[in-house]
Amino acid sequence: MTSIVPTLGPPWTVVGRAVARLRTRLRQLLRYGTVSIVSTLTSLSVLGLLVVTGAAPATVANLIATGIGTVPSYELNRRWVWGNKGARRMAEVVPFVALTAAGLVLSTLLVAVADRWARSSGSGTTTRTLAVELANVVGFGSVWIAQFVILDRFLFGRRALDGTGRPADEGIAA
Repeated sequence: MTSIVPTLGPPWTVVGRAVARLRTRLRQLLRYGTVSIVSTLTSLSVLGLLVVTGAAPATVANLIATGIGTVPSYELNRRWVWGNKGARRMAEVVPFVALTAAGLVLSTLLVAVADRWARSSGSGTTTRTLAVELANVVGFGSVWIAQFVILDRFLFGRRALDGTGRPADEGIAA
């Protein structure tokens, strides 16, 4: 008589696989966080420089800074976090830019509010710059988790190039 219950193997094998998947996911989350730090520092450096020097109004500076910070974010997420090494495809670039645009819209609104507040309260350049940068971080930070899920589930998490449908995190090098 055959059993209709699937055989999972010895418990230690199942636990071992679960631990390996958890370690892979934690490594991926750490890498995602590191990429976010790199792209945020890039954007904040540009934003701060443009605001403190008065080279651009705060909202324009936020647009420029976000555009510059998007490049390392896309490349590092795609290659280092999800292990996709093939050619870039418009099917990846367009949704990634759309996700960045959503964060940009929110952060630009918050930057405008922070800039208006800092100016109306008579704050100095340093306080105004810090307020604008904090608003930028809050705007993008609020979409950070949603972006990870979208990138993982729909954009980079599946290997479209090899057609296997395996999650890309299986190929992440240690």
